[in-house]
Amino acid sequence: MFQDLTFRSTCPLSNILDLVGDRWSLIIIRDVFIGRNTYTEFLKSPEKISTNVLVDRIKKLREYGILGFRKDKIDRKIKYYYLTDKGISLYPILTEMSLWTKKNLPTLPTHSLAQETFLDIDKLGIDLHNRKVIDTYTEKREGLFKETL
Repeated sequence: MFQDLTFRSTCPLSNILDLVGDRWSLIIIRDVFIGRNTYTEFLKSPEKISTNVLVDRIKKLREYGILGFRKDKIDRKIKYYYLTDKGISLYPILTEMSLWTKKNLPTLPTHSLAQETFLDIDKLGIDLHNRKVIDTYTEKREGLFKETL
């Protein structure tokens, strides 16, 4: 999977940026975490990704083993995307980036889902919050597997 990739350097930060550091990949990963899991739902995100970019990013995230999909058992044209274990392990990074934004760009309005995340982190602490979200997502993913087979 990653054997065929050419990285700019041996720096771990540079390497992850080569995989998910573009303008859209982390938004798609975020969307899957919050329950969007079809192509149409990704297109409805407020950031307004274009169709050609969405197709490209989904393809790359699948090639990298971060995103997988299951076809709908009735309408085989519909694909339900899910995060692999590799994709799920990106959640703490998304959390830290969100917290950085809250701390360093406090004048920007914060989306209600982010507000809920921050409240949960205040209540549980970041490690317990991350574990809760990852466990919840993993359970939902398992349910998707059962529904689409």
